[in-house]
Amino acid sequence: MADPTPATPPPPAANAAPKAPPGNPALRMLGLPNLPRKLPSRNWMIFWTVSSAITAAIVYDKREKKRAIAKWSHAVDHLAREPLPDQIGLAQPRKLTIYLSSPPGDGLRIAQDHYTEYVKPILAASGLDWEFVQGRREGDVRAYVAERVRRIRHGWEDDGTPDPTKEPTKEEIIDAFRKSRGIKEYDGVRGDVVIGRHTWKEYLRGLHEGWLGPLAPPPPSEPLPAAATPESSTGNKPAAATPESSTEDKPAAATPESSTEDKPAEETKPVEEEKKPAEEEKKPTRPPQPKPHNTTADYSTATLAFRTPSEFDPSTTIREPHLLGFLNTPTRLYRFFNRRKLADEIGREVAAVCLSTYREYQQLASDADAASPTNSNDQPQYEQQKELAWEEKDWVKSVWKEDDPKDVEASQVVEKVLAKPIVMDPRIAERMRRFQLLPEDEERVKRIVVPEEEIEGWIKGKMRQVYRWGANKAFEKKKVTPLDDKDAE
Repeated sequence: MADPTPATPPPPAANAAPKAPPGNPALRMLGLPNLPRKLPSRNWMIFWTVSSAITAAIVYDKREKKRAIAKWSHAVDHLAREPLPDQIGLAQPRKLTIYLSSPPGDGLRIAQDHYTEYVKPILAASGLDWEFVQGRREGDVRAYVAERVRRIRHGWEDDGTPDPTKEPTKEEIIDAFRKSRGIKEYDGVRGDVVIGRHTWKEYLRGLHEGWLGPLAPPPPSEPLPAAATPESSTGNKPAAATPESSTEDKPAAATPESSTEDKPAEETKPVEEEKKPAEEEKKPTRPPQPKPHNTTADYSTATLAFRTPSEFDPSTTIREPHLLGFLNTPTRLYRFFNRRKLADEIGREVAAVCLSTYREYQQLASDADAASPTNSNDQPQYEQQKELAWEEKDWVKSVWKEDDPKDVEASQVVEKVLAKPIVMDPRIAERMRRFQLLPEDEERVKRIVVPEEEIEGWIKGKMRQVYRWGANKAFEKKKVTPLDDKDAE
């Protein structure tokens, strides 16, 4: 009997789905899906490449910006540990003055955020004290600097007695209180920090106005005479209105008694309500700016006060790049991805202010400004005039245009400072000083190493904490001491 032949398996159906290839057993035990065996499509590759490159550039620049700020903060943190010279603790520390104002075409919040991000961390690490001078519109910084200098000059002439014609400021009240309690002022170099080219222009104009201008305010301008009524086309002159004709043609003015008797109370109320909004609209939202006591043309003929110091408090300028406009997007992107360079440059200037190392402003060569149409070759050019001059190219065009008479904000500005070139008087320019870092301080800062934990982000910091926790649990063993046997004693 022949052996039965095994039954042949049925042929696979044509529409049957192919069997999935067996995956990696290790990944299958972990519950992870199978890894794809091919690369994503071309569009996905482009998307992930561009996204990864932009993310990496942002993360790298942000980390290096933190590193630069931390480096300059470590360079001045030893100042915060120095004790005050007075053992009682009544001596005043060194106090800086920070000037900032709203950039052209934008608000004050932009300048405040710029200061908080780049300047404030270094000042806070140094332990110094500082005060703010903020200008919300053009001319506020100029008026404050000039008034501050005039108060100093007035104190010299009146032997420190306050000006009776002006109300005492908050600073004068505090100074009088400290003098009455025997608290001494800081006797040393203070310093001014000016943020932005627009603020620097107003700062220089205020210095010249305060030191070279008169103490008395300028007389109020006389109103212009009324324009004559033009003659009619027929050549006949209009008849002058005599008192008799004016009383006959116009109705008599209503007296208070007649107005209250003739008109009922209901009709007088709407008139009073209409007058109130009109009066509220006339009231200015901000106090008016004081008029300048002199002009740039009066510098050469002005006489400097006899007790003017030979050296003013040093100052420095801080960059504030501010560019608006959709067409300037490439430039703005380049600056956004290179904020670490801006932080390093600003940190160097602020560290020089904290360390109180300064030099004289230099006079530029005569041929350096030959190409500038706004500067004349007759007058010497100084370094102060070229500080942050490249920022003017980023200003909005409305700065260079004439003001619209219908614009209320522009009409409140007494003097246009931004659109005019800087004019320096040699007597003021030679007395100014500029903060600058010494070479030995530069070498000391280069040797500072910022730890990675100080600048790392949240994700990297958490990963580091988890790693250290696991390493401590796995490799570190606690020393167990046997219990003391009290029975053995």
